[in-house]
Amino acid sequence: MTTTDYTGLTTLATSVADHIATVTMSGTGPGNAMGRTFFTELPVLFAALAADDEARVVVLRGSGENFSFGLDLADMAPVLDGMAPGASAVDRREFLVRLRELQGALTAVAQCPKPVVAAIDGWCIGGGVDLITAADIRVATASARFSIREARMGMVADLGSLQRLGAIIGDGNLRELALTGRDFEADIARDIGLVTRLCADGDELVRIAGDVAREIAANSPLVTAGIKDVLEAERADRVEAGLRYVGAWNAAFLASEDLAEARAAFAAKRPPRFTGR
Repeated sequence: MTTTDYTGLTTLATSVADHIATVTMSGTGPGNAMGRTFFTELPVLFAALAADDEARVVVLRGSGENFSFGLDLADMAPVLDGMAPGASAVDRREFLVRLRELQGALTAVAQCPKPVVAAIDGWCIGGGVDLITAADIRVATASARFSIREARMGMVADLGSLQRLGAIIGDGNLRELALTGRDFEADIARDIGLVTRLCADGDELVRIAGDVAREIAANSPLVTAGIKDVLEAERADRVEAGLRYVGAWNAAFLASEDLAEARAAFAAKRPPRFTGR
């Protein structure tokens, strides 16, 4: 049997017991915000989990009171700074290369042969939603809140929500939530199928996520990996094509006055004033 040493990662803590790997995100910013180190470590971790014979199921959760506030915009500034209005062709190409790396980090979660259960408490925003859509099963507390918020930040969501969520919540729900960027409650998330179970509090969330993981771990790991492989094969080409397209779209059009306004408004804690330029 192969076991793995999971020490050495700074944004992801992992323990394995009874064939269940529990991964706790700390991120690089408040609310487990996802910065450059997180996106570097995530595919490394999931490659290790894929190779660990002791881990049959992964439970993914956030540390503290929230799942994730989404992208750590301060830490991601070097990626976004090059996309100011008037960005050069070189700037746009570099952005596309780095964006494809970020997309690949979340695809590593989707393609992991071990089933992934996302346990969601508190806020799950933007990139956090991208991450849970790469999981197989999502359970949440009744107080969890969600937002596909990129439209309110002057950008098209480009890390997987637009490509994966339609199969989970339906095209109509996806369009409404992505186009409005509104916040929505856990009961709505359950009603549209984003989460399958709601829990009263964090303690029950841990118990229910563990119960689901144990049910999966009791099955043949060869079969559960096969189920994931078959399901992923059905959507993989479509998702990859969509990720490539949105990457090219944002490389072309993200460098807008609206993006600059969104970042300024975020820093000033005021509503943005978009002009469509």
